[in-house]
Amino acid sequence: MGNNGNKKLAGIVAGFVAVLMVITVILNKASVQRTLKSINSEYAGGLDRTVTVYDYSGNEITSYTGKIDVEDSETGGKVKFDLDGKRTIIYGGIVIVQEN
Repeated sequence: MGNNGNKKLAGIVAGFVAVLMVITVILNKASVQRTLKSINSEYAGGLDRTVTVYDYSGNEITSYTGKIDVEDSETGGKVKFDLDGKRTIIYGGIVIVQEN
C-alpha cells in the first residue's frame, strides 16, 4: 500500500473514531438512557421492580415485586400494571416504583 493508501486508512479510522465518540456522548445522555430503558421495558414485559403503595398517612398498604411494566394516568389518579398475568389498578394513595 502506498502513501495514499495509508492516508485513506487513517482517514477511515479517524472517521470511525469520531462516529464512536458521537454515539458515546449521545448514549451517555440521561434522557437517551431513560428512553432505551422504556423501550426495553415495553418489549421485555417490564423491568424488575417493586411497587409499594402507602396511604396518605405514610403507612404501607401493600407491595408488589416482579417483572412489572407500569403505566400511570395523565391526571395522576391511577397506576396500572400487570404482574403474573393479573392486572392491578391502584386508585389514589401514594405509589412508589423502584427498579430492583
